[in-house]
Amino acid sequence: MADEKRSRAWLWILIGGGAFFLFVLAVFALVYVSLNAGSGNSLRGSFGEKIGVVDLEGIIIDPTTVVPELKKFGDDDSIKAIILRVNSPGGGVAASEEIYREVKRIRDEKKKRIVASIGTVGASGAYYISSATNKIYADNGSVVGSIGVIAEWVNYGDLMRWAKLKQETLTVGEFKDTGDPTRDMTPAERAYMQSLIDDMYGQFVQAVAEGRHAKVEDIRSIANGRVWTGQQAFSMKLVDQLGDFQDAVDDTAKAVNISGEPVLVHPEKDRKTVLDLLFGDVSEWLPSREKLLEQHMGFYYLWK
Repeated sequence: MADEKRSRAWLWILIGGGAFFLFVLAVFALVYVSLNAGSGNSLRGSFGEKIGVVDLEGIIIDPTTVVPELKKFGDDDSIKAIILRVNSPGGGVAASEEIYREVKRIRDEKKKRIVASIGTVGASGAYYISSATNKIYADNGSVVGSIGVIAEWVNYGDLMRWAKLKQETLTVGEFKDTGDPTRDMTPAERAYMQSLIDDMYGQFVQAVAEGRHAKVEDIRSIANGRVWTGQQAFSMKLVDQLGDFQDAVDDTAKAVNISGEPVLVHPEKDRKTVLDLLFGDVSEWLPSREKLLEQHMGFYYLWK
């Protein structure tokens, strides 16, 4: 009799444990599906004409996410147009240049309409990229502009001397260690760095003038690093239309002869893992782009 009771108890434990496992599995499945819903090319895309939407957000350090997304939509004949949704203060010169070139390729070589919709901010490198699109939209209160170049780093030479630390550097070439944060630059080094910045500035001005169909001297006269509101930028012809993202969608759909409501297609995002579901967002513990930028000497189309 006792053995029968133990067997029955174990049976109920197994049944209960299995039911609990299935319940937990179902919860994880529901959360996983909800987190990934809407990512990638939606199936509803087959029931309407598509506009691709690519986000340009945050400080631009690495172009290897945005460029492939643009290229994929640019080469996809089912995508009638692309909207670059901008909310960025800019970033690295080279990174901005790579994204700019892909936008220009889509516009000039693929002959596909690509527009920029500036949200909170579209400054410096982000505006540089936007200037290559067919049309720029901005809200009245958007921050736009900041045409200029910046290079900065921390000189901690005094701190090293206070700590009685001495850096030894061997170089071949007068300018090889220009920007060494343990010492002040020589006049020749400062002139050399300024010449690099001046050249990058010229490229920025030239690109904006070309994209905005303006004279180089007209752009240079306002390219002093200042930002403007969307309303001010509109009066200066730095943006083409005042409006939000939905205005950009509606207007773009008309421009490419889409009848009815277009289907907005977003690039596939990284799927959440079980660890993400268990432990949540750990991004606050990881180095951010802003933190990395503070430690990295370089040249930037960046509004700060």
